[in-house]
This record gives sequence, structure tokens and C-alpha cells, in this order.
Amino acid sequence: MTDITLKADNGYFILKTAAIITRENRILMVKNGTSPYYYPVGGRVGFYETSESAVVREVYEETFVRLETDRLVFTHENFFTSDFMDGAPCHEVAFYYLMKQSDDILNARCCSVGFDGSKESLHWLPIEDLPSYHLYPEFFKTDLHDLHESVRHFITENERTYRCR
Repeated sequence: MTDITLKADNGYFILKTAAIITRENRILMVKNGTSPYYYPVGGRVGFYETSESAVVREVYEETFVRLETDRLVFTHENFFTSDFMDGAPCHEVAFYYLMKQSDDILNARCCSVGFDGSKESLHWLPIEDLPSYHLYPEFFKTDLHDLHESVRHFITENERTYRCR
């Protein structure tokens, strides 16, 4: 399956999906050996694949655990420049799904690597301590405490994130 990453004249467009996997006031995050930050389990949506089926696939590929989605919680438009994308500007649209609880996640083992080929590892971070961690997306630090029934939309431009109404 081809991931949705489109090269444009002046940069890239990326369609991404990620999982919010929580247990006992902790969230499962990923970290690789060459990056200083944590990020959620997830990845790019494949061509002709829904974001919801992509997050289920990505969770399985990265943890060897099959989880179901509960609901869509956040959408995020992220404008950034990445060393991994030739230093070009990137326009990323991401969907963040809350996953249903399952004891199977306790048997998760990380089976993935980062963009640069470095080994990734899984970490259970206390949600109340997230402000002290270097993580992306940054709105996890404030908005995971109170997951509304409605979907919240965020935009990050010039390293500033704001919530849209």
C-alpha cells in the first residue's frame, strides 16, 4: 500500500493517523533512539484507506496488538519543516483516535523503526506529567486530561499551536 505523502513544487503534503492508547492514567507513546521527543503510535494513511482503518493497521504493525477504535478525538493541521523531508516545508493533516481498552496492550512490543532507521521503543507516560516531557503533538500536554465527546481541531504554525473553534 502506498502511503499518502505527496511531493509538491514547494514541499510535501502528508496524511497521518495516530492512536491515543491509555491505561490507568498513562498514555502509550513511542520514542526512537535519535530523537529527543515522544510521539503516539501511528503513521501515514495509505492510498484508498480510511484514517480509521489506517490507525488500526498502524497500531498492529507497531505493537503486534489488535485494538479497535473508540472514536475520533482530535484533528491537527501541522505546518513544519523536516530534516527527514529534505528540509522542505510540510503540510500534515492528522487524525487522532482514542482506542478501546484491552488488556492485550500490556503485551505490546515495539516492532518499528523511525524514518532514519533507528529502533523505536514504547513508553507508558503518566498523563499528569506530560507537561514535563518533550512530545508531539504538544496539545497532548493539556488536552488529554479532558477528552470531550466532540472532536477538537488544532493548527500548528511556526511552532505555535492553537485550538480552533
